[in-house]
This record gives sequence, C-alpha cells and structure tokens, in this order.
Amino acid sequence: MKKDNHTDKITRKDALKKMGKYAALTAIGTFVILNPQKSQAQSPPDPGGNPFD
Repeated sequence: MKKDNHTDKITRKDALKKMGKYAALTAIGTFVILNPQKSQAQSPPDPGGNPFD
C-alpha cells in the first residue's frame, strides 16, 4: 500500500499569495509588450473605415 506524502501540499493562503505574484508579473509583462502608446502610434487613423461610403 502506498503512503500519501502530505509534505508537498500548501495552504490556500500560500496558494493565493503565489497566484497573486504570478498575476502581477503577467500584468507587467502584458503592459510592457502591449504598450498603449506604441499601439496607438502604429494604428491607422481610421482602422475599420466605413464600408457604406
């Protein structure tokens, strides 16, 4: 019979702390990659245009 090893489990509080750190890093990385100023500078003045003109 295999014995369960409970030493590798973490508490809900620890898990939330870790997820918060990952979420913060993801937000920072996304902001750096998708910088709004660069995106605005690269977009055309009328991106969609009006097909009914």
